[in-house]
Amino acid sequence: MKKCSKKNLILLSLTLFSMFFGAGNLIFPPFLGQNAGVQSLPALIGFLITAVGFPVLGIAVVSRFNGLDVLAQKVHAKFGLFFAVLIYLSIGPLLATPRTATLPFEMAILPLLPDGASVQLSLLLFTAGFFLIAWLLSRNPSKLVDHLGKILTPVLLLLILAVFAAAMLHPLGEAALPQPAYASAPLIQGFLEGYLTMDALAALNFGIVVSLNIRALGITDDQEVMSTSMKAGCLAGIILAVIYIMLTLLGTSLSSMPIGANGAQTLTLAVTLLFGESGRWVMAFIFLLACMTTCVGLLTSCSEFFSSLTPKINYSKWLLFLTLFALAVSNFGLSTILSISVPVLSMLYPMALVLILLGLGDPLYKANRLVYPLTIFSTGIVSVLSQLDSMGFRIPGLSSLLNALPLASQSLGWITIALVMFILALFMGRRPQRKPR
Repeated sequence: MKKCSKKNLILLSLTLFSMFFGAGNLIFPPFLGQNAGVQSLPALIGFLITAVGFPVLGIAVVSRFNGLDVLAQKVHAKFGLFFAVLIYLSIGPLLATPRTATLPFEMAILPLLPDGASVQLSLLLFTAGFFLIAWLLSRNPSKLVDHLGKILTPVLLLLILAVFAAAMLHPLGEAALPQPAYASAPLIQGFLEGYLTMDALAALNFGIVVSLNIRALGITDDQEVMSTSMKAGCLAGIILAVIYIMLTLLGTSLSSMPIGANGAQTLTLAVTLLFGESGRWVMAFIFLLACMTTCVGLLTSCSEFFSSLTPKINYSKWLLFLTLFALAVSNFGLSTILSISVPVLSMLYPMALVLILLGLGDPLYKANRLVYPLTIFSTGIVSVLSQLDSMGFRIPGLSSLLNALPLASQSLGWITIALVMFILALFMGRRPQRKPR
C-alpha cells in the first residue's frame, strides 16, 4: 500500500492552507488585535477555535464520510443533497467566489486608480482578468498541488512574514485598552470573529479536492486517503494559526491609534507605516495572491461537486459556467455581495458547525436515528429565526423566547438548543433492553 511522502504531505498542506487563506483571513486578525488591545490573547484563543479548529475538523469529517453530501444524509436523504447544494452555492458562485475578486479590487486596486478612471469599467476589466487566471489554474484539479503548493502559497507566506518581521524590528506601538466589545467577553467576541471567516463551510467543500489530489499521487487505499487528509488538515491548521497570531500581534501594536472601519484599513495602515507608499503595492500583491488561491479552491471544489451530480455535464463545462457566473455576480460590487452573504451564511454556519461535531462522534451513536435530524433541524430553525429577527422580521412572542436563550445576545443562542436536543435525542433513541426470561 502506497503512503504519502513527507514532501508531498507538506505540499498538500500548503495547498490546503492557500485554499483557506483568502483576503477575509488577512483582514480579520489585525482588526481583532487592534480592537482587543491588551485583551488580544483571550480574543485570539476564541478566534482560533472557529477560524482554525473547526475547519481542520471539517476536513477530517468530510474525509471520513467521503463527501459533504454523504455526511448530510445522516440527517435525511433529501436533506443531504439539499444542504450540500446550498453550501456549495453559497460558498461558491453566488457569494464567496465573486467576493474573491471584488475584495482585492476594492481594497487594493481601487485606491491605486488615477483620478477620473471609470470604477465600473475598471472592475469589469480586473474581474475578467482575475477569473481568466483562476479558470486556467482550475482546469486540472489534481494539479492544484503544483499550482498552489509549490508556487503561489510560498510567495504569499514570504510576503506576510516580511511584513511581520518588519513590524518586530520596528515596533509600531504598544497594546492599549480594548474596545467595548472586547472589554467584557474577549474570548466570545474572538469566537464570533473567527465564525465570520466562514472557513468551516469551506472545509466541507475542500475535503473532496484534497482527496482528489491525494489519489493523484497514486494513493488508492481509502483509509490512507482519509489519514493523509487529516494530517494535511492538521498541518494546514498549524500554518493558519501561526499566520493568525502574527497578524493579530501586528494589529495589537496599532491599538493605540484610531480604529479603522475594517481590517483592510488596519492592515493597510500597518504596511504603509512600515514601508511607506510602496507598502500599498505590497498590500495589493498580498491581497491578490490570497484571493486567487481561495478562488481556485472554490471553483475546483464546486465544479467537482456539481459534475458528480450531472453525469452528462462534465467538470470542464461546470468550471466554465461557474467561472462566468461568478464573473457576472462580482460586477454587482462588494457591498451588494456582502449585504446578501452575511445573513445567508449566518443561517447556514451553525448547522455546519453542529454537523461537523456530530460527524466526529458518529461511531458513538451510529445506530441512533434521532441524533442527527433532531439536533440539526432544531439548530437550523433557531439560527434562521434568530437571523430573521435581527433583520427586523419579528414574530410576536417567539422573538422574546429566542432572546431569552443563553448566549442569545452574542448570537450564539443556537448552542443551547443544539445541546438540549442532542441530549434528548440520545435519551429517546436508546433501545430498551430486553428483560431476561
